[in-house]
Amino acid sequence: MDNIPKSPPAWKSYLKVLAILALLYFFLVSIGLIGSAFKGLGRTFAEQLIQTSAGPLVGLLIGILATSLIQSSSTTTSIVVGMVAAGTFGDDPRIALAAAIPYIMGANIGTSVTNTIVSLGHIVRKSEFKRAFAASIVHDFFNLMSVCILFPIQLKTNFIGQSAYWLAERFIGTGTVTFNSPVKMITQPTVHLITNIFKAQELINPYWLILITALVMLFLALKYLTVAIRSLVISRLEAFFDSHIFKTWIRAMFFGMAITVLVQSSSITTSLVIPLAGAGILTLRQIFPYTLGSNIGTTITAILASLVAASVAPVAVAFAHLLFNVFGILVIWPIPLVRNIPIKLAENLAAMAIRNRIFPLLYIVVVFFILPISLIFLTR
Repeated sequence: MDNIPKSPPAWKSYLKVLAILALLYFFLVSIGLIGSAFKGLGRTFAEQLIQTSAGPLVGLLIGILATSLIQSSSTTTSIVVGMVAAGTFGDDPRIALAAAIPYIMGANIGTSVTNTIVSLGHIVRKSEFKRAFAASIVHDFFNLMSVCILFPIQLKTNFIGQSAYWLAERFIGTGTVTFNSPVKMITQPTVHLITNIFKAQELINPYWLILITALVMLFLALKYLTVAIRSLVISRLEAFFDSHIFKTWIRAMFFGMAITVLVQSSSITTSLVIPLAGAGILTLRQIFPYTLGSNIGTTITAILASLVAASVAPVAVAFAHLLFNVFGILVIWPIPLVRNIPIKLAENLAAMAIRNRIFPLLYIVVVFFILPISLIFLTR
């Protein structure tokens, strides 16, 4: 009887829960700071890029680059909505909408850079990093596949534009719904405080220091968050996720959509599962449908907010973003052979990444920045 191990005191478990909540808070603040730093470094350039009327391919590339720079597909979409309303793409609303859709497609790709950056927090631990990096880039590959399949069809038929315009005509003037993200309400004061501290130093460009601070916070938070989760609740979480939230792909997809509507950021939604993937709590196949749900969820808020608009075209832009994601899921998900392509690509790329740790850094810089910039200037 004396040899039976005693369970830890309850107060130790409570302390661990508090530690996890504190680390999660700093993790979310670090994501907010990364967004703030990128916006400070590249927002003006990104806005100038977006506000330049261009052909469909260049528009797609501009959407990728601009969203990668400002870390927000919602911001990119808002700028595009403003361009459509201002007549940048022409006076005919249907033609303007067709011209705006490539920017929206590009924004869908660019927004996934955040969770890929988050996965770098696991880079010093090989097995964790392989799982985390694969979980982050499966989102990239799905979005790239959606664009490769739907972009040429859209150019030929404008099926997304026509569908979005039809929906906008039905919903125009029905009123607006606003909702404040609780995550942003909790984290934004700290993000603003840290940002303002650096700005007050009267440095030439404080945003580089903000970015470095954010990355240090991210690495430290992820390191100890993974350890804390694993030591306290890994077995319980695995059982709970397997039997409830991630039991089926449709549950995982709707959960991703609901969480994104709640926090109003697909970057936060997808980044939240990266530590769980690194800890081995969630598998890549569980995370994949969850990220697809986040793609849909990130468009809902913009649609609800845009319904008060007095003209159809800006509302149609918001619907076009939703329909692009829905059509992408309908084309890719039902066919197992096609559905497995993003998963296999993510697994293979993650295997390459752990053999050479410089590879994931090159992947982020080349795919989201160098390649779009180069192609923009080559094709203009």
